[in-house]
Amino acid sequence: MKKLYYVVIGLFAFAFIAYLFIKKEPLPTYNVDRYYIEGKENEILAKFLLAKDSSVIELDEGHFLLGQSLILDGVNNVTIRGKGIHKTVLSFKGQNKGAEGIRISNAQNITLENLTVEDAKGDNIKVMDTKGIIIRNVQSSWVGKVSEKNGAYAFYPVLCENVTIDGCISIGASDAGIYVGQSQEVTISNNTVFYNVAGIESENSTNVKIFGNEVYENTGGILVFDLPGLTRYGKNIEVFNNKIYNNNIKNYAPEGSIVGQTPSGTGALVLATENVHFHDNVFTNNKTTSIALSSYLLIYEMGKRDAEEEKSPDELGNGVASADKLNDEFLKDKKYNPYNRKIKIGVNSYSNSRWFPTLNNDFGKLLLFKKPFQTIDILWDGVVSPNTDYTICIDNTKDINFYNADLLNDFKNATTNESLYKCR
Repeated sequence: MKKLYYVVIGLFAFAFIAYLFIKKEPLPTYNVDRYYIEGKENEILAKFLLAKDSSVIELDEGHFLLGQSLILDGVNNVTIRGKGIHKTVLSFKGQNKGAEGIRISNAQNITLENLTVEDAKGDNIKVMDTKGIIIRNVQSSWVGKVSEKNGAYAFYPVLCENVTIDGCISIGASDAGIYVGQSQEVTISNNTVFYNVAGIESENSTNVKIFGNEVYENTGGILVFDLPGLTRYGKNIEVFNNKIYNNNIKNYAPEGSIVGQTPSGTGALVLATENVHFHDNVFTNNKTTSIALSSYLLIYEMGKRDAEEEKSPDELGNGVASADKLNDEFLKDKKYNPYNRKIKIGVNSYSNSRWFPTLNNDFGKLLLFKKPFQTIDILWDGVVSPNTDYTICIDNTKDINFYNADLLNDFKNATTNESLYKCR
């Protein structure tokens, strides 16, 4: 009888712990009051359509509803200036023409400042093939409860040079709040980023500095990715002096997208990139791990498993970084390097108030059984690059929880000995 009593107590305790860690957490909501001014859409559209080289597009104070994209194409040395965040608000709620809020292309030396862009059907601010783009003191957001129906990117420069995103706010992107893709000479600084799936993402970009940002309550905080099948490959990314905390919200990316594989509770994730340096960041209360390092080989195997077990190709993805399509590109792209190379983890601050990792993703469940009663500061899949001096090195080897899981070999050579990877 006494034995049965302890069994029952144990079952109740296990059920309670499971409830605490597996229970569904509500998705966050961003609400703000808006007072829209009627009859200004054509005036604002005309300012963009008629802009010439060296124009200054001055936007009045007020909250304005727009039904179509604002397009700036083929001009140089143009400034788009509002009266301030929350003072000049361009809302695309109910948009019926175009996908982006503001779209800038084939331009040089463009400045966008002092305004808010909200609720575009697709990306709020998209910049393509532009040399010299400064975005500062701009908020880009979706209002209401976050959803996979929100646009993919709040800030989206792609195929650009000399990019600066400074002092901005990103809220509610279903892919990445601040995303810079296939670009070079990039600065992402002093921004506040929350309620996105990925807070900040550098993808296939070169010479990128990410610093001074406050990144919290996203699914994953800062992502540094290199993906196959694109026009450029990335390297030389420095991530420093950022506050990265409480990035634990449910992953609400559209089904099948590559960012949908980011585990909730990830402070930073590095995927198949070269020469990345993390230092002087503060990581706090990211439930799965502070820094995760993955090769694309792991992503490929996970994608194959999902396709075989759960979904047909027609069900995967919506055209935005589809994991299924990327796996096809991986098999075709012979120049793509799927390994992390020269990833240096310098001195950072790590703290976590939890005894257990989150159980709302496969990696959290794995860590609970492999590394119980602790959270992991640096988690590596263990895949070693064969053609470089080193895959990873770690500068501070004191008082950190490190785990090389050796995932593709079923944990055969898993180790917690971070001193094996001490920087020379």
